[in-house]
Amino acid sequence: MSINDTTAELQALADRVVEQAGSGEQIEAFVSRGGETEVRVYEGEVEHFVSAQAEGIGIRVVKNGRTGFAYAGTLDESAVHDVLGEARDNVEFGTIDEWAGLAKPDGVAPTEQALWNDALANFATDRKIDLAKELERLASGVDPRVRVDDANYADAWGEAAVASTAGIRQSGRENGCYVSVSTLADEGEGDDAETQTGFGFSVGKSPDEFDLDRAAQEASDRATRLLGAVKPASKRVTVVLDPFVTAQFLGVISSTLNGEAVVKGRSLFADRLGDQVASAGVTLVDDPTNPKAYTSTDVDGEGLAARRNVLIEGGVLKRFVHNSYSARRAETVSTGNATRGGFAGTPGVGCLALSLEPGVRSQAEIVAGIEDGLLVQQMQGLHSGVNPISGDFSTGAAGLLIVNGEVGAPVREFTIASTLQRMLLDIVEVGGDIEWLPMSAAGMSLVISDITMSGN
Repeated sequence: MSINDTTAELQALADRVVEQAGSGEQIEAFVSRGGETEVRVYEGEVEHFVSAQAEGIGIRVVKNGRTGFAYAGTLDESAVHDVLGEARDNVEFGTIDEWAGLAKPDGVAPTEQALWNDALANFATDRKIDLAKELERLASGVDPRVRVDDANYADAWGEAAVASTAGIRQSGRENGCYVSVSTLADEGEGDDAETQTGFGFSVGKSPDEFDLDRAAQEASDRATRLLGAVKPASKRVTVVLDPFVTAQFLGVISSTLNGEAVVKGRSLFADRLGDQVASAGVTLVDDPTNPKAYTSTDVDGEGLAARRNVLIEGGVLKRFVHNSYSARRAETVSTGNATRGGFAGTPGVGCLALSLEPGVRSQAEIVAGIEDGLLVQQMQGLHSGVNPISGDFSTGAAGLLIVNGEVGAPVREFTIASTLQRMLLDIVEVGGDIEWLPMSAAGMSLVISDITMSGN
């Protein structure tokens, strides 16, 4: 069954709410409808299946420096009327905030993108299940030591509209999907038995774009590579981050470039615009207009055009990401980076589709030039082990030693430590092996020198 484009209906509803603004009131209405499918397969059988839909409206009212917000998980006209009344009531409980207000149109036109795929919208449920089963079958057949913990298919679709008394009026819809597989690799018996974990995935605007063979191979390789891993000797080494680990690392960096964190004094980069904060070969871009990004979009959570923002260029800190509120506090302008988890929340701030400008060499070519190093395949406790204010960095890790340009013995149960400030300046090379992942950051191999590896 096809999903109809009913964004015009949502836009009309948002418009009707905004038209009810009284004297001195600013009103914003955000209306959304969406759904998702999750399939988990184990040993050829469906273990978990969810198909869910939700719709609702969130209304913000700003008056005399105070903000009120309310929402409802229905689009029934009487409920919408009640939500507006409740938001108005909540204004009276708000504290006066000199920066309170709504986003205003800034003249930047949204980039036209193909965010909706009819093939995905019409993709049959039994074929979604078949994809998960096929991925499980493929991953099970790569290596006899590997068994599949679960294979998954997931997709989501959404349509939304926003309108405000400040002149914002935007609507649109988008959908996307991915498959993933978790693996276990077993070796040895009795007291010598060990099990290592792995994973693989593939993303796309439609299932036609999936590469199931590659996802299965990666899941097997990640698990088997670490079999026989031991605790390494402590030393300072050059590390090569696997693309997935790099994406996680960029997620941490993004929190330090968040305008809300900066104005609240919760970022190590506050007051450092224009400074050299990374090596000259580092250019970090947030670009939700890139159609390859899984999280690509045309507008942000406040209805402003999403845009390409260069945050670090040639190692120099150029910009923080802002929504309209954090921009007012910082005496600058929104970068189109308002985030919104749905109708039940007010806009936040965040990077939308982060990536380093890729280099040219593959991971194998990079490794071949390193005499003594470490290929990091996993990092554990990344968020608890990193302080975005001080920059202290210490996380558990697992990976493979690099000896004389070749990948060697697997190692685990050690920590890698430095500071975010030092790590950015110690970036030696960015790989050309860019991977678009089911998250808001892309991955590629990343070489960082002078990292402390603490093992035995």
